[in-house]
Amino acid sequence: MKLTVVGSGDAFGSGGRLQTCYHVAAAPDFEFLIDCGATALIGMARLGLDPNRIDAIYISHLHGDHFSGLVWFLMHAEYVGRRGKPLLLIGPRGLMDRLKAASEALFPGSARKKRRFRIEVYEHVTTMALDIGPVASEAFEVSHPSGAPAYALRFTIGDKVVGFSGDTEWVDNLVEVAAGADLYISECHGYDSAVPHHMSWSIIAERLPQITARRIMLTHMSAPMLANLAVIDAPRVFGAEDGLHLEL
Repeated sequence: MKLTVVGSGDAFGSGGRLQTCYHVAAAPDFEFLIDCGATALIGMARLGLDPNRIDAIYISHLHGDHFSGLVWFLMHAEYVGRRGKPLLLIGPRGLMDRLKAASEALFPGSARKKRRFRIEVYEHVTTMALDIGPVASEAFEVSHPSGAPAYALRFTIGDKVVGFSGDTEWVDNLVEVAAGADLYISECHGYDSAVPHHMSWSIIAERLPQITARRIMLTHMSAPMLANLAVIDAPRVFGAEDGLHLEL
């Protein structure tokens, strides 16, 4: 199993980074994305990742830097990739309504056109595992207002586990998301100051004994956090970078 960081930035492109998107090659015949920020297609093109090979896209919450790339992803699938196979979208309640509104705002008429491929939509349900292909996913509600429920996600692929905090302030659900994971991806917007509805390194550092993942990758970092990333010296912890490849 291979995970590639397509975009590790915050909503503002701090440090020149692309918006949130992770590519996971779960099996030779099954690839998926975790979140799909507005720059997802740009990042995939830079890394030579074929959008037509994506079977599923999991969305943590409905802020533009985490889901709006779906607008361009679907247009690429229709007009460039000439996609034929179904695409599975898994996200919070209201995902398709928000996606249609965004599509119509950016490309009027696009949401009403008939597609050559089928879209299957699944909504996150807390405490219930969802099995899609080789991937079992679980959703855990977190604290990050976005006009719809926001979730942390936990993925099990064979004997490997990846946890993803999404965007959130600290909630105890994150302990379960990260428990024993091979990789836990944690947003870390701030360094030593409180950021509403987000986490800072000072908060994560205090909670490290509770976060039992084998490796912890910090992401979604602001400029102050990026400026202090090099001074963090904690076992298991490292910073995400666009284009980073991890074998799990």
